[in-house]
Amino acid sequence: MDLPRPVRILTVCTGNICRSPVAERLLQAGLDQVLAGGFEVRSAGTRAMVGEPIQPLSADVIQTYGGSPDHFAARQLTQKILREQDLVLTMASSHRGEVLQLDPSLLKRTFTIREFARMVSALEERDDDTSSVDHLTFWRDLPARASSVRHLVLAAQASDNDVADPYKQGADAYLRMEDELAPAILRILRFARLSMQNA
Repeated sequence: MDLPRPVRILTVCTGNICRSPVAERLLQAGLDQVLAGGFEVRSAGTRAMVGEPIQPLSADVIQTYGGSPDHFAARQLTQKILREQDLVLTMASSHRGEVLQLDPSLLKRTFTIREFARMVSALEERDDDTSSVDHLTFWRDLPARASSVRHLVLAAQASDNDVADPYKQGADAYLRMEDELAPAILRILRFARLSMQNA
């Protein structure tokens, strides 16, 4: 019997060497702990530095949180990649716009990662009963459910949806990236863990 296809999540930034690889590797590591084989997290860039490895300071962040930066090569975002995704998490609102230019049908499956983290926190507080739903169905339906609470978690200012780009900047810029990205990843992973406990 064929195993069900894993839930496919794509993280997107510009060069695909700083922000989106951190999100990819840490989400994958955390989701593997929640349900091994249940999720496939990958990343791509809107103007990718194709074939390049993860930037060293981003690799440090990944290792700090228990992920692996190894065997990575940046890749360019394409319509073909997007067609395969259940959920797209971008590092900035501008990336969300570029995703939707490539594939407008992803409107209700594409969010900035910080916005999505606030949405799942709102869903967590609402405490919907998900006990009769398997995890694949739950996660494939999740973008639509998240969209339904978007109005409850609007950012105070637009920049609160974005993760700052540290490329070609010093260590402080990478710390800022970490400060903005890590809490969002941890919120999403907590939501995944709690939803699996309730399944």
